[in-house]
Amino acid sequence: MSNLHNISTCDLCDAHKNDTSGAFRVLPPVFLSFGGRASFHGSVSTLKCFEDNALVKEAVHQPGAGRVLVVDGGGSLRRALVGGNLAAAAARNGWAGIVVNGCVRDVAELNAEAVGLRALALIPMATEKRGSGQADVPVQVQGVWVRPGDWLYADADGIVVSDRAIHG
Repeated sequence: MSNLHNISTCDLCDAHKNDTSGAFRVLPPVFLSFGGRASFHGSVSTLKCFEDNALVKEAVHQPGAGRVLVVDGGGSLRRALVGGNLAAAAARNGWAGIVVNGCVRDVAELNAEAVGLRALALIPMATEKRGSGQADVPVQVQGVWVRPGDWLYADADGIVVSDRAIHG
């Protein structure tokens, strides 16, 4: 993986601002930053789950290999899909980051882990664990399509997604 500090979402946007193909996308500026990594990037794995984080738990306990887990929680502000234990598992298993279209919890624990994390908000309420949802399917995150195998780049300025690696 190349140096995380050399990849700027602003520079990527400048280089791709005239791309009308849909290959380069920018997520809306609604995500808060958590986790011990302010910047992260990697190939995308996706999950679609609503107020149920059983699939998230399963995913972060697998080898991350520098990937980014994009979790479409339907934008729910009622339940936290990632907490301190799952962030610790993601860091331990080599995930570069997690982007949650929903909430997280355990902010002090999240911030102590060597993983990047973006989410809409904090809420202390845990999820149900029904095992429902889908893995590695295209998801819409705040109106922007994110597909398995896309590349996601996140830093203090925002989050961008590309259909291929565009760094280094």
